[in-house]
Amino acid sequence: MITEFIRCVPKPEESLPYLMPCLAQRFGEKEILEPTEELRLSAVEMLTLTVEVCGKHLAPYLNEMISILQTGIVDPFPDVKRESCRCALNFAKCVPECFHMQAESLVKPLMLTIAHQHFRVRVSVIEATGAVIQHGSGKNVDDVLSHLAQRLFDDSPQVRKAVTAVVGDWLLHMRDRYSYFHKLIPLLLSSIDDEIPEIRLLAADLWRQVGAQWETENEDDIKDKMDFLVTPPPHYPQGVERPGLGCRELVVRNLGRLVPAITHDVTDWLVPTRVRTSQLLSVLLLHAEDHSTQHLQPLLATLYRACTDSEREVVSNCLAAAKLLGTFVPPPVFLKLLLEHVTTSYSSSHPWAPLMVLAAVLGGCSKPLLKPHLLQIANTLAQPDVCQEYQQIMYLEQLLACVDMQLHQCESDCGSVSLQLLQVLVTVQSLSTEQQLSEKALESVQLLCKVQGLDSVMKLYRQHMDQLLNWLSASVNTWSCYSPQRLQLHIIVIQSGPVIGEFLSQLMPLLHSCLQPDRDPEIRMSIFTMIAKLLLDANSTLDSQGHFRDESEKFLCDIVLPNLVWRAGRTAAAVRTSALSCLLALLHGGAITPGQLLCLDEKLSPQVLSALEEDSQMSRLLACRSLSAILGLIGTSLHHEALIKIYPELLKRLDDSNEEVRGVALQAVGLWLSSLPKNYNPELCTPHLQFLFQKLLLHLDDPDSSVQDQVLEILKKGSSVHPALLKTEAETVRDKQRSPLYCDQLLRHISSLPSETTADCPE
Repeated sequence: MITEFIRCVPKPEESLPYLMPCLAQRFGEKEILEPTEELRLSAVEMLTLTVEVCGKHLAPYLNEMISILQTGIVDPFPDVKRESCRCALNFAKCVPECFHMQAESLVKPLMLTIAHQHFRVRVSVIEATGAVIQHGSGKNVDDVLSHLAQRLFDDSPQVRKAVTAVVGDWLLHMRDRYSYFHKLIPLLLSSIDDEIPEIRLLAADLWRQVGAQWETENEDDIKDKMDFLVTPPPHYPQGVERPGLGCRELVVRNLGRLVPAITHDVTDWLVPTRVRTSQLLSVLLLHAEDHSTQHLQPLLATLYRACTDSEREVVSNCLAAAKLLGTFVPPPVFLKLLLEHVTTSYSSSHPWAPLMVLAAVLGGCSKPLLKPHLLQIANTLAQPDVCQEYQQIMYLEQLLACVDMQLHQCESDCGSVSLQLLQVLVTVQSLSTEQQLSEKALESVQLLCKVQGLDSVMKLYRQHMDQLLNWLSASVNTWSCYSPQRLQLHIIVIQSGPVIGEFLSQLMPLLHSCLQPDRDPEIRMSIFTMIAKLLLDANSTLDSQGHFRDESEKFLCDIVLPNLVWRAGRTAAAVRTSALSCLLALLHGGAITPGQLLCLDEKLSPQVLSALEEDSQMSRLLACRSLSAILGLIGTSLHHEALIKIYPELLKRLDDSNEEVRGVALQAVGLWLSSLPKNYNPELCTPHLQFLFQKLLLHLDDPDSSVQDQVLEILKKGSSVHPALLKTEAETVRDKQRSPLYCDQLLRHISSLPSETTADCPE
């Protein structure tokens, strides 16, 4: 009835002296006197109608209105909350001249309700807050800003839109807005990157209005800029609309206050806060343009911290911001700080952060501006303290990203720093423990070739091999098992292919230095293994120019043989094994001629024969294979005394615990028999042949049938050496009922030999 009365009578304000005290008594107390929610809602709706109808006539009843609204805003019933907020909004607009005296009283209940679970309630609270602050005394802006900032992360788009509209309205119409620009601008600009297009458009439109209004109000201060700074700076980001002058000036003048806040919030414990802050940083830098130069130091520190974030979106946004720094800040300025941070390890826990930022900044810099500084950047990246200090995959990836960015930005101009870039790429490959990263580095090497017009990686290595080997040789005396140089050497010689054969004059002293017996065992093993790979295909690697054969004797005498000398310990044994593998590769790869080998036999054979007694199964196997290779190459040319020293050691290996060693030793015995010259001296050889045949015949009784078959074949092939002696020994074995079947086969084979062969044989 009262509601209809207010709506219908011509002058409802005459009834306010009766109505307002009654409503304040019933609905303005701290304790709820009316238990029914619907009646409380009807009462607040009646009050809202009263505000609409009576307007300024409610000014004398300010205290009663505030008490009712304070209670209604925190009412348990959501609809009462919403209606109370609507009533407060209208009341603030109706009596602005006196509302500011009590506006502060509504801030606390509004902030208590701003996080209500119903999004419509939150929207109403935000809208009411906007009116209360705008028509208030201006003292409570700080009290509500943090709550509004939290609502920018609200799941409801309507809530975020309400915050955007309220903040934009404050920036346009709040009396003391100039004092709060540095606090309000981040809230509005944060909405420019909202996921909802409607909110983004609203924020952008409000921001344009704010900038235009500020520009109009401060026309005298920025007249020169309005007249002359009308064109965008060169190399402005493509596809990006440049903000208006007023918007840019607002950011520039408040950037000093905004950067510390960004630095603080970008490491917040809440992921959404960090994401929004990183987005805001890009927006601010786009507005600040070259004015960000004076804040470069704190901005870089912020980016370093943000790049270590576990959230990918934060890292991506910060790299976009770093790219903008590269666009607007002159290279001499950002390089002075960035390169210093790269070389001095800005953070021990995340040493790759400066490299990541550097790569992004280089990506934003234009080619003409970057070209004069390529040498400075490349020299810094190639420093040992930079490219060889860390083996973390993340660090190597960022190092590679810096090189790639230079190649993509400057292309053919990178020819002047090709050596330094290649050194970095070689280092990345040598230190990487992931195949994927090594493949990426190799792709970058190919790109380095492409930008210089080279059609193969080998041509690139030919271009720089002299400097690369000098680079490694400079530190060879200090190499240890932890030094990356040995791995760099491996990458260089393997990838350069036949090119390495053109630089033996520099390579061989390097190998000689690091393969001396007193050097670190791990280094020697690693390099021997590398050389073995090369020697297996010597014609396409070390001997591609036919020059390695001139060095092979010196290589064998000065490098391989000293490492075959017996020394105590497992580590020393492992070195001997690797040296044997290198020797075998040399013999099989054809990088040494039979004539050279024959000259070195007196030095070589004793070491190889000694290796037959090694504890290591692999060493014995390699020694047997090496003897087989030697006999195959120069067996027929060996002196009688040299041959006589070999076979007893081989016969010992027929009793080896390893079947593979026994098999290779049998093959070597067969080669030894083939190495006897036709005109050998029977008086000297008969005792040795007799001993050899006896030992072989014993193995016809071996439990392994494959060994029996192999021994039989060797005896058949060797029967032409001294058939009569072999026949006598075989008959003796058969008479003892040992291996009668194999002996019969052997005797039949001897009988089938041509008579002249038997006749020519010595008795």
